[in-house]
Amino acid sequence: MAIEMIMPKVDMDQETGTVVEWVKTDGQQVTEGETILVIETDKIAIDVEAPGTGILTGISAHPGDVIPIGTVIAYILEEGEELPASVPTPAASESEVVSAEKTKDAEIQATPLARKMAETHGVDLSRVPPSGKGGKVTKDDVQSVLAPAGPVTSGDIVATPSARRTARLRGVDLGQIKGSGPGGRIQTSDVENFQPRAAAPAISPVLGGEKIPLIGMRRTIAERLTASYQSIPHVQFTASVDMTNFIKVRADYNDLALERGDEKISVTAVLVKLVAMVIADHPMINSSLIEDTIILHQDINIGVAVALDKGLIVPVVKNANLKGISNIAFETTDLVTRAREETLTSADVRGGTFTITNLGPFGIEQFNAIINPPEAGILAIGATTQEVVALENGAIAVRPMMRITLSADHRIVDGAVAARFIADLKTTLENPILMNY
Repeated sequence: MAIEMIMPKVDMDQETGTVVEWVKTDGQQVTEGETILVIETDKIAIDVEAPGTGILTGISAHPGDVIPIGTVIAYILEEGEELPASVPTPAASESEVVSAEKTKDAEIQATPLARKMAETHGVDLSRVPPSGKGGKVTKDDVQSVLAPAGPVTSGDIVATPSARRTARLRGVDLGQIKGSGPGGRIQTSDVENFQPRAAAPAISPVLGGEKIPLIGMRRTIAERLTASYQSIPHVQFTASVDMTNFIKVRADYNDLALERGDEKISVTAVLVKLVAMVIADHPMINSSLIEDTIILHQDINIGVAVALDKGLIVPVVKNANLKGISNIAFETTDLVTRAREETLTSADVRGGTFTITNLGPFGIEQFNAIINPPEAGILAIGATTQEVVALENGAIAVRPMMRITLSADHRIVDGAVAARFIADLKTTLENPILMNY
């Protein structure tokens, strides 16, 4: 009996998966439990095992394809068994589909403006009733398809809860969106990719150069950060920190770690610990706005942004306020190493309640970071540089200075709340002995 192979769901909020690579090809013998496919979801690559033993066939999803979860993408058959009669032949490549659509559209009589509008909004000209002379499709004909006569109520629409929430935040009418999920269900990505009906400006074609598809991790980053920047009112607060004592304390910790044979204490490890300690006194910084409810998280889980060649990933140090410096140092080193080796698990990147991102090693002195939803804030760490400063007694001195910038969700974090957090964090970073007080 044919065994269906579906796009698996590995995360609670996962709606799609991106095909990265078929380890086995169509027609090959596979054994239950062996890896036959690699997919990417939530910024990590996942090996997918064969659900049975037999011959892999009927592959309908190709590398780069973004497939809704639960969709059948291949079958495993017994020797001599044929595909079910209802199974369509493997889909044509995207280039073949686009070519066929262009050929079909070229045969339809339409005004240049109507063709442009149809192309911009993904309208099939063959389904647009013409009203122009000689049966030509006009701009108004395309517009009538884009703007149905009667509104569609939300109760008639099949959409995921996340898609409905995103549509509500963006003021988008779900009735105007064509769903890409099973049975036409509207996914979050459908809402995020929806283009308003206003006429779009002409886009110049890309001339020459390498073309890189927006798929996998890069697509996830683009979608999430676009949604964050558009739907979350960011407010920024910057402070300059004298790192003299921080540098001394870290050196003392490393002397102790060397004596004990422990992991070297990185700047990131100390930052994670101190930030978590301060957050414990500022619960609104450790919160999330989910629909109409503010959730104050009990755990303080600090995400650490790690730059990769193909994007950015944020592994999470769980309960950082409860862990010692040596444990955090070991954990951050392990997470960063596995992030660069692309061996993180889904659990490693989930559950963050606040994120820190450090561009100091790149020489960046100050920057504003975009919030990683559904978190309420992100802390941008700049480079430590030698600067001339005026001391409280009026004397002039050269000190190692670092700038920190908090980006906060202004819907739930008031300016005074954010300012108090930054002030307390500045005090703690300048006096790290407080972590042991």
